[in-house]
Amino acid sequence: MKFGLLGETLRHSFSKQIHSVFGDYEYEYYEKSREEAEKLIKSRALSGMNVTIPYKELAYSLCDELSDTAREAGCVNTVIYRDGKIHGDNTDVFGFMYMLSRGGVSLSGKSVLILGSGGTSKTARLAARRLGAKSMTVVSRRGEVNYENVYDICRDAEVIINTTPVGMYPNVGVSAIDLSRFPKCVAVADVVYNPQRTKLLQDAEALHIPHVGGLYMLAAQGHRAADTFLDEKLPEALIEEAVKSVSRSLSNIILIGMPGSGKSTVGKLVAKALSRRFVDTDEEIEKRFGAPGAIITEQGEDAFREIEKQVVADVAKESGLVIATGGGVVEREENYRSLSQNGTVYLIERDITALATDGRPLSKDISALWERRREKYLRFADVKIENNEDVSEAAEKIIKSFTK
Repeated sequence: MKFGLLGETLRHSFSKQIHSVFGDYEYEYYEKSREEAEKLIKSRALSGMNVTIPYKELAYSLCDELSDTAREAGCVNTVIYRDGKIHGDNTDVFGFMYMLSRGGVSLSGKSVLILGSGGTSKTARLAARRLGAKSMTVVSRRGEVNYENVYDICRDAEVIINTTPVGMYPNVGVSAIDLSRFPKCVAVADVVYNPQRTKLLQDAEALHIPHVGGLYMLAAQGHRAADTFLDEKLPEALIEEAVKSVSRSLSNIILIGMPGSGKSTVGKLVAKALSRRFVDTDEEIEKRFGAPGAIITEQGEDAFREIEKQVVADVAKESGLVIATGGGVVEREENYRSLSQNGTVYLIERDITALATDGRPLSKDISALWERRREKYLRFADVKIENNEDVSEAAEKIIKSFTK
């Protein structure tokens, strides 16, 4: 059996990794032009395939048979060849509903605002109908409801769903809407999965609004597609296994802590053990702008923090890294958003009497510096790791925490 994913641009796809969880079958990527995509679907060269942007409507038009869900959604993301016919299904609807369920997001009796009008928006609309939404409004750039008038027309929206690629890697840190202008919003869902915490989801978190990201949808629709490919019912527990697998690949391991706490040394050990690339943000700053100590001495700390913020944003939007940050990265709240969008933040703690201060212009009064930053470190950190003895022990603690 030979399966695959058909799309225009697939370099950031995790479908192959996801399907490796579901079964021992061949699964490859097929980046094709529209003409080539049509030929591949008609050729029956594969046993079946998943279809992604921008060919879901094309696949719909080429199928001989359609599942009820595909027909109702108006697009196909799963193709299987049976009895000489092209059979089309839509597993995105199941994936979308699984995502909402996993995030505890209910649409029943709610006014739902859907950002975007493309194929994924059709999926969201069908799911909303099936889940008993009271009303649905679609927002698009040139639609009757657009991103200018939505705040007046849909101010009372209760659930907001993003089906657009806004905020997706590499263009992170942006959102299609200002969430704070929807005072009745009680839940948010975003189909984007890289980064795992988009700006929209981070805004929801800051406003204490329940929210869920697109990784659950990605894994669940793949699971349902695998059911179709193999013509069997796979254990639903495999969805969570696939989520965990992709999440680990996406997530950065980020080390924060006082200057001289051993972040770089520990980080290099972790990176080597996990076969990951190690990045030191101070070293990145030096490559681009000069030595951090010299910048602080010559231009002042504020100028350095602006440079640091830019470098941290560039580094942290990548995936699968081990990142050691400068001791003062917590001085700017914007860095929290950058670091937490795709990673687990570990606070490396060391007794302040053991902290190195040579060549560090901000570490002259180390006790005062610790007192000023302590709450900020705790605010940024997901996990605390003690590093008062063997650095290899600290590294091992991080590895166990991250891989459990």
